[in-house]
Amino acid sequence: MLEGWRRQQSARFLSDKTVRPRLRLIQRLVEFTGLYPWQWTPAEGEAFIDHLRGGDCPRAMSTARGYEVTITLFLEFLLDPRYGWARVCEERFGEGPQQIFHEGNSILHKGDYEGDPRRRPLTYDEIQALFAAAEARPGRIAERGVKGALGAARDAAVLKTIYAYGLRRTETSKLDLVDLRRNAKMPQFGRFGSVMVRYGKASKGSAPKRRSVLLVPEMDWATDVLDEWLTELRPRFSPGKHPALWVTERVGRLSPRSINEAFVVIRRAADLDENLDVHCLRHSAITHWTEFGYPARFVQEQAGHSHAATTSIYMGVSNEFRNQLLVAALKGRLGDFWDVTA
Repeated sequence: MLEGWRRQQSARFLSDKTVRPRLRLIQRLVEFTGLYPWQWTPAEGEAFIDHLRGGDCPRAMSTARGYEVTITLFLEFLLDPRYGWARVCEERFGEGPQQIFHEGNSILHKGDYEGDPRRRPLTYDEIQALFAAAEARPGRIAERGVKGALGAARDAAVLKTIYAYGLRRTETSKLDLVDLRRNAKMPQFGRFGSVMVRYGKASKGSAPKRRSVLLVPEMDWATDVLDEWLTELRPRFSPGKHPALWVTERVGRLSPRSINEAFVVIRRAADLDENLDVHCLRHSAITHWTEFGYPARFVQEQAGHSHAATTSIYMGVSNEFRNQLLVAALKGRLGDFWDVTA
């Protein structure tokens, strides 16, 4: 059954990254229930979700819903008469598979966004504190006489680049040297005028999305960061002909997990909110582009979102910015009268 479902998904060109976790989930449910798929009832599904809600690491609602969807897809495959699994089970075992999640026991999707509300953009002061801690880290490591100062300098450059271009961690990890591009309209930025993202977040069943992210003038400090990395720091890793922009001490490509770990270490050094993660830097870039006054469509294209509603989820503009918009709107409506009364 699992092999047949794997082939079905492979025929749809779903990636191994999608298919393998789905297969593992079905195997987990088999182990949890001690039953075969044709023996499952709604009671088994409910017990499994109840189990996931408990323990030291309870699953988020969105994760549990994803599990329910995956299990439902597997059972739809078994119930599809074109594959004959239901008939075979009835003939051999006297019972067949059934859907175990229904309207009465599955998680309802009531909102457009169910992400962790603690995830938010960093304020300008928090950005400054984070980068100050990142810049101080190499010196502190060197003072202790231990290895890691060069890697710490790289990590500081990575986090600044994520913020400057509003990148995801996987996009950042997979950047190559050739992805640094010039922007003819901004020649002062040199080869750092734009970044070609070739491994953007893909829709299900689709190839990675591509987009070009332009460096905005307010983030022009990123040119010095990247220039120092390419001319002074990266050569010290002896990367040879390795194409990756960000390399490790063992001359491999820096992984998304390593980027996560670097952010956590630096966040703690800066004494920032422990709920902040590296993806919050992307939230920050999108928010700050908006506060700089760039049009909503420009920000959406920079972020690589198909829908403006998705971009709006990332925004957390300040009260000061909203007050500026309010004042501008009132001036537009009241004109000279506003200037006098203000």
